[in-house]
Amino acid sequence: MITQNEAYDIMMARARTLDSERVGLDETLNRVLAEDVHSDMDMPPFIKSAMDGYACRRDDLAKTMRVVEIIKAGEVPQKSIGPSECAKIMTGSMVPEGADCVIIVEQTEELGGNTIRFTAESTPDNICLRGEDIQVGDMVLSVGTRLRPQHVAMLASVGCVRPQVARRPRVGVIPTGDELVEPDVKPGISQIRTSNSHQLMAQVFTADAIPTYYGIARDTEESLDATLKKAMAESDVVLLSGGVSMGDFDLVPGIMKANGLTILFDEIAIQPGKPTTFAVSDDIYCFGLPGNPVATFTQFELLVKPFLYRLMGHDHRPANLRLPMARTHTRKRAARLSWFPAKITDDGTVLPCEFHGSAHVDALCEADVLATMPAGVASLDEGALVTVRTL
Repeated sequence: MITQNEAYDIMMARARTLDSERVGLDETLNRVLAEDVHSDMDMPPFIKSAMDGYACRRDDLAKTMRVVEIIKAGEVPQKSIGPSECAKIMTGSMVPEGADCVIIVEQTEELGGNTIRFTAESTPDNICLRGEDIQVGDMVLSVGTRLRPQHVAMLASVGCVRPQVARRPRVGVIPTGDELVEPDVKPGISQIRTSNSHQLMAQVFTADAIPTYYGIARDTEESLDATLKKAMAESDVVLLSGGVSMGDFDLVPGIMKANGLTILFDEIAIQPGKPTTFAVSDDIYCFGLPGNPVATFTQFELLVKPFLYRLMGHDHRPANLRLPMARTHTRKRAARLSWFPAKITDDGTVLPCEFHGSAHVDALCEADVLATMPAGVASLDEGALVTVRTL
């Protein structure tokens, strides 16, 4: 049995970055850059005013000044500023030659006759210099950046309207088990609805990959083999849930091997999710996840999500915080690293959700974080610092 960190390292060592494509600017949100992006211009591209006010010379702040023009954003000043002169200027407008500061409207008084005077004792320059933020040729975004709205704004600012981004992984989702029925079916005696498969579909989508649902594979070699073959032919990654433990009908590992997959690990010293399995071939990756939804959810967040991002060239590292426990939390078995659903209170403490085990999916609905207990630790006292992973 290996540790969570060892499982992570094994997976990442086998990940290869997928090919890339160019997309339009408005299709870039949450995509991962496959090229560095450089600025094609200085920013600001000219000396501009940071305020609404009057552009003038510092030497004239104690004098009455005559307004020689009004400069709107997007206009080029027509006059230079001489002694005892100023120009009314709007935020973002080009500062005229001769001016070395902008006094804000609130610190001026209009005297009539198109003249003003400065009413404060001092003023900052209120001027943005050309290229003080970015200079032409500067790298503004690097390979591996997951593009958020502010990054999209940067792309637009430097004219990068069709950036090169990593292709999104195609992920096949297969629930397994004779006891499963689809959510639109009323379960019979001894049956349950398949919930973790649709949970996985949603998780894959939130990881910016492309999920495809292949339906329920039954606990027979024929059903599992046919479903896995179809998913492998159409996917970069296949996620199977259930059938990976030690029962008589846990057939997934054998079917993986029969389809040319090499199993790199099949047990992790973690709770929940001990039987999590990872297998590879030359051109596909396959995860065997537990059948219980909380275990499946947890292992996706800890292992599958960062792996999918690594295929896109992005290093996914969600925030891990150290916060105090709101109350004491205990467990009966402490041999393995444990993750449990919890929420953050208004005063910044960690409150464990009511949690009855890895089938208790309702516990996740209240959770803000997954909190962890190290192996060998059976109790976290009230006030003790605990590591939590944001969801």
